[in-house]
Amino acid sequence: MSKVLIVDDDPDIREFIKYNLEKEDFNVDVAENGTIGLKKVHEFKPDLVLLDIMLPDVDGVETCMRIREIKNNVQPIVAFLTARSEDYSQIAGFDAGGDDYITKPIKPRLLVSRVKALLRRKSELVVEDQMIKIGNLILDYDRYLFINKDKEIQLPRKQFNILSLLISNAGKVVRRTDLMEKIWGSDVFVSDRNIDVQIRKIREKIGDKMIKTVKGVGYKFIVKDEAAKVGT
Repeated sequence: MSKVLIVDDDPDIREFIKYNLEKEDFNVDVAENGTIGLKKVHEFKPDLVLLDIMLPDVDGVETCMRIREIKNNVQPIVAFLTARSEDYSQIAGFDAGGDDYITKPIKPRLLVSRVKALLRRKSELVVEDQMIKIGNLILDYDRYLFINKDKEIQLPRKQFNILSLLISNAGKVVRRTDLMEKIWGSDVFVSDRNIDVQIRKIREKIGDKMIKTVKGVGYKFIVKDEAAKVGT
């Protein structure tokens, strides 16, 4: 049974979402602010966190950043709940390590469908005990690590999955439309600017020479005289 944590300061919204998810047999817990939400991420260990952007103590973006800093814990999917649709708020959320947005007012059937889709993509994208190796580079699926000559770089889930897709197709161009479809899914609108933010963050962490922008098409992971292989 998948676990979902709802972090929202509005008790009516918490109860509304909890009721609709429990009808679908999800194990649901709630928190009224970011501080309690962070505590429950440690204790409840949710598979997915529905996180309100406008929280009274620690806002949703900061809460998400703190979730992504948690060590020794399986990282949950984070979907923001927001009544705001401005592009800058989405960029801030994705920049903090968020995976998706669900806009208020929330429609029950759409909510349940989105939650199921997010959890389904999680199970499809994460493969236990598998690594992608390219020369001295390793992408560790079990620990969400990019390893370059023994230097370990922790990546948020979304950035890890993007890098995984690029490395799996090393030397080939991955179209932006394929990134949107395979990482975010067809039922989620993602602007080009949001993709650019994620790619920029990956480059800041692993170096800017490994990912090449193919203008108007997409991105390519550069392999220098190395043969890519996938192994266990």
